[in-house]
Amino acid sequence: MSNVSGAIIFILGFFFLRAAECRTPANRGTVKYSALSCRKHSALLTDFGAVGDGKTSNTKAFKAAIDHLSQSASDGGAQLIVPPGKWLTGSFNLTSHFTLFLHKDAVILATQDESEWPLVPVLPSYGRGRDAPGGRFSSLIFGTNLTDVVITGNNGTIDGQGTSWWKKYKAGQLNETRPYMIEIMYSNQIQISNLTLVNSPSWFVHPIYSSNITIQGLTILAPIDSPNTDGIDPDSCSQTRIEDCFIVSGDDCIAVKSGWDQYGIKVGIPTEHLVIRRLTCISPDSATIALGSEMSGGIRDVRAEDITALSTQSSVRIKTAQGRGAYVKDIFVRRMTLKTMKYVFWMTGSYGSHPDPSFDPKALPLIQNINYKQVEAENVTYSARLEGIPNDPFKGICISNVTITLIEKPKKLQWNCTNIAGVTSNVTPKACDLLPEKKEVVDCPFPEDRLAIEDVKLVTCSASLPFF
Repeated sequence: MSNVSGAIIFILGFFFLRAAECRTPANRGTVKYSALSCRKHSALLTDFGAVGDGKTSNTKAFKAAIDHLSQSASDGGAQLIVPPGKWLTGSFNLTSHFTLFLHKDAVILATQDESEWPLVPVLPSYGRGRDAPGGRFSSLIFGTNLTDVVITGNNGTIDGQGTSWWKKYKAGQLNETRPYMIEIMYSNQIQISNLTLVNSPSWFVHPIYSSNITIQGLTILAPIDSPNTDGIDPDSCSQTRIEDCFIVSGDDCIAVKSGWDQYGIKVGIPTEHLVIRRLTCISPDSATIALGSEMSGGIRDVRAEDITALSTQSSVRIKTAQGRGAYVKDIFVRRMTLKTMKYVFWMTGSYGSHPDPSFDPKALPLIQNINYKQVEAENVTYSARLEGIPNDPFKGICISNVTITLIEKPKKLQWNCTNIAGVTSNVTPKACDLLPEKKEVVDCPFPEDRLAIEDVKLVTCSASLPFF
């Protein structure tokens, strides 16, 4: 794709502002969310000496404000309001029972000064940084061991100013892993909503080892050639809900993860009970939704529906390899609308990319019970590329009610299948021999029960100040 076309796709992102919700409790039981309105206590960022000129560092102001407001955690919680302006800052940490609220004309700008990005330990389920073996920079907005946190606004903006980080990464100049935009660890009752996120140095939103996380109303935008700018990455989270997101990305729009090889196997926390609805994705070189490749804690019970992908490499893709272990199973996808795709269906059993040579090649992943139905795709290059692992086939694949319209000069081999097993029903073009067409009508399953997270309501906030 040309640079001009890429720029057009990126700019179009601003005209498709939609919404997202990622929610996460630890099990299928009752989910409780304590924050029913904004907060009892409130303060402006400017009360702590912040200057919104886009040039003055406000890292100390953010830290002072949150430290002060944390004292109200047991008394109804507190809200920090970011007013109109451009607020330059380095990394800062959140606190429990807290709301960060951005005015519609507020922009949080990530600083280019690396001294304002402290280093934090590598993630235990990864064993090393993703960019380099060393440590990793703290995320712009970071939190660990938190309860009841809301990051929201009237569609205010958080700008990661990632260009300098992308250049250093491509030039091999980084000794530590680039910061993410938002990372929440070991936490519960987290909501992120109604914001525009642009140009993260790496992943945008990364909840990990957490539960009851809600992400709604996000527009996420990055150049389509920016490295590793995943939109939303639920990682070893349970009961996650993602709805109504619009994402333009240089990588996967949503990447579902749970740890990397032997480190993820040891930690053993799966991502499970995940709902994704009404996602729109543009990512010419990556997936709409990727399951993996870091899936060594397991991925199960993923429910994706009403998915739209435009000029994107693939739809819901499975990525794994020998050494990953664990499983990707009980995956359910329905009602996808796809336009200008390289692949409709893509599964990869040889993704590679290991943290170090000590991974166990005998740790084979179990891939089973993968279901797709009600798919309409047009201007497609390849219908499917489905590659399991020798002596470890991907099995229980079901594909039904799929219509694929090909490009003007399509590839002759439309279904490239190895080491897989399953069935198809009412699929055009006809699938490969390893996915035989059933004589009787088959309707691939999609769960009818509701997850507990689906009944958690989004906390809506407002500010009483005159400019709101």
